Amino acid sequence: MKILLTGKAGQVGYELERSLQGLGEIVAVDRAQMNLADLDQVRDVIRTVKPALIVNAAAYTAVDEAEQEPDLAMRINGEAPAVMAQEAGKLGAAIIHYSSDYVFDGKKTVPYTESDPACPINVYGQTKLAGEQAIQAAGIPHLILRTSWVYGMRGNNFLLTVLRLAQEREELHIVNDQHGAPTWCRTIADATAHIIAQSRSAQPTAEWWKERSGLYHMTAQGQTTWYDFALAILANTSIARNPLVTPIATHEYQAAVGRPANSKLSCDLFMNTFCSLPEWGNALRLCQQL
Repeated sequence: MKILLTGKAGQVGYELERSLQGLGEIVAVDRAQMNLADLDQVRDVIRTVKPALIVNAAAYTAVDEAEQEPDLAMRINGEAPAVMAQEAGKLGAAIIHYSSDYVFDGKKTVPYTESDPACPINVYGQTKLAGEQAIQAAGIPHLILRTSWVYGMRGNNFLLTVLRLAQEREELHIVNDQHGAPTWCRTIADATAHIIAQSRSAQPTAEWWKERSGLYHMTAQGQTTWYDFALAILANTSIARNPLVTPIATHEYQAAVGRPANSKLSCDLFMNTFCSLPEWGNALRLCQQL
């Protein structure tokens, strides 16, 4: 099976290129080889590679910048997945696509399920929802996997930001009224590999995809706040400076872009269908040990 992996230089894509080894012929591309902002290039790459499966780990993820570049964010997060789905349909291929907790407004007090209506409160969330809808409308075999608070030991993420600021500042002010599940990018990659392995072993494979195609929530288990996430990060590392970490409310942070107060996603459907997912604190400790 030929697998086209996009976004290989990103957090999730980097881990996927490792996790997917042995599951097929992996054709991994980065922005230079397949820029999702260039829809013609997206079409050309897919037509050249002719994959049986597209794993789309590329995305516009800069939440604040998306407000200033809504057209670019929509092209990458909404229009490019639509093109991928169209091309996959012509090839008889399937697609695995990653989406976000930010498709919700965060007003619900309990974890969101896949059946809850989406209501994004920022441009980033709107563009991710558009990508979901385009893939669903294409009528192809697909898995849309919503995740949250993605981190790892490379790229730009909260974990690395906290470690950097802890070396630079005496005190960190961290938001304590937004709730969610920090999810290690390797967890996402390994769970995806497990899914693909399941699909390959199923006979017939087409029936497997027909029965399981759809939308799933896939995050680490448990929940926390950004403040407690920061405390856990610092507890798992030894640094010369031990800064004071002070909890603040979202309005004190004065962010330019609204973010959901509740990003908790129920992953029961995913775990009942595919595999279990680790508790967020255990995954964080493992990540920081590597």
